[in-house]
Amino acid sequence: MQGIFAILTVSMLLAPQLHAAELRVLSAGAIEPGLKAAAAAWQRESGDVVRITFATAPQLRQRIGGGEAADVVIAPPAALEEFARDGKLAALRSGVGRVGLGVAVRPDAPVPDVSSAAALERTVLEAESLVFNRASTGLYFERLLKKMGIYEKVAPKTSRYDTGAAVMEHLLKGKGREVGVGPITEILLYRDKGLRLVAPLPADVQNYTSYTAAPHAASANADAAAAFVRYLATPAGKAFFTAAGIE
Repeated sequence: MQGIFAILTVSMLLAPQLHAAELRVLSAGAIEPGLKAAAAAWQRESGDVVRITFATAPQLRQRIGGGEAADVVIAPPAALEEFARDGKLAALRSGVGRVGLGVAVRPDAPVPDVSSAAALERTVLEAESLVFNRASTGLYFERLLKKMGIYEKVAPKTSRYDTGAAVMEHLLKGKGREVGVGPITEILLYRDKGLRLVAPLPADVQNYTSYTAAPHAASANADAAAAFVRYLATPAGKAFFTAAGIE
């Protein structure tokens, strides 16, 4: 029954479309594995071509604010609110999911204790180096370190990167007691290369970043963009995000 429902849902979404379109999607990077899988399925069902550009939330603000053309934008709700106030987005919204933060180490590194907030604090202080991004998740972790009162102590041994991919590549080539923090989905993308997800951040200091999709107000493919955004919120579309660790 689920398979029949999924087929019927996609068929209804496709009904208004007479011709295949090329959709340009600007998206936050933390949902990359789920979005790529969902977009591939949509391409097979609709015939549309979906071209995705991934960027951090600050980069998305710069690109959208600078007038870059797109059909669909996927970002944290706060960023979408900014774009909507500037008249950049249509009214339609589809919640994609949320992503939590995890701790990662390279394959041969000691496995740190992050079982509690106190253990995480000790691990960060004892690490020889610390790596995380400058995106929304990295900004949260920076605030957490400041709240713990240890940011100034660990800043000299910290490396920051614009993207999660750069963080993971750094970790794989690192040495000593190096610890990385990033979205769990981005860590899992490097699991086949040997990167180890130690654990999610402890529940009392965990932070989830939600992601929402919206059509761009200036899309040249408005109907196709709206259909794709709606598809992401269907059971068929959601399944790809859930499989990628996106709640």
